[in-house]
Amino acid sequence: MFHWLRRALAPADADLPEVTPDTWARIEARLPFLDYLNPADRPALRALARQFIASRQFHGAHDMVLHDDQLVEIALQACLPILRLGLDWYDDWVGVVLYPGDFLVPRHSVDDAGVVHEYSEPLIGEAWAGGPVLLSWQPDDHAADGVNVVIHEFAHKLDMRNGDADGLPPLHEGMSVARWASVWSHAYRRFCADIEAGVETGIDEYAAESPAEFFAVMSECFFEIPDLIQDVWPDLYAQLALFYRQDPAPRARALHAPGGDAVP
Repeated sequence: MFHWLRRALAPADADLPEVTPDTWARIEARLPFLDYLNPADRPALRALARQFIASRQFHGAHDMVLHDDQLVEIALQACLPILRLGLDWYDDWVGVVLYPGDFLVPRHSVDDAGVVHEYSEPLIGEAWAGGPVLLSWQPDDHAADGVNVVIHEFAHKLDMRNGDADGLPPLHEGMSVARWASVWSHAYRRFCADIEAGVETGIDEYAAESPAEFFAVMSECFFEIPDLIQDVWPDLYAQLALFYRQDPAPRARALHAPGGDAVP
């Protein structure tokens, strides 16, 4: 296993883990949405992933033994949203905890009568404000179709940079908070109405849980099915493109067209 796992400081070039070309190719083949990147951006993503691995503390829960391939796969997905933002956007935390499958998190709630109820909630991922990102590692035959828990949880981390996760991350200079709020509130109401009416959206219904979850799920979709998001939610796509400083839809659309495998 990479001996950089417990480094908590920004790594020097000499401290970065070595990843062979065969390893990159093998792992990237498991992440076909990376093909929506311009090929010229692939080296930058790989370099950022190496820096991510060297600057995080990785832990396996329940005696789970971590392997290099797992770390590279997580790092590539975690760094995709910050490819144009930089690793500094993850500078307020260092821990990544992997669970072997779903895990339980203790919860408590208070009902109208003031009675406290304690229970455990099964999860596949969770991001803690100022703390670690918890992720489940699912075998391929148990992975939820169309769900990217890594991008989802790291989108929450970006959302939390200016407080509690609420669907409004810190916007870049030149972006309008009023425009963001208008587009996202309208889209969220529309999505919730579609789910209530039983409309098939092609998007995980969990997005209706809250504005924060809507942002995280739509961030997943922005990178995994960007052409669909641009077609159905053009204003939302435009805001995500401004925030992430990426525009994956044109290449995704080209690759999905007949003969698209030949797109350079």
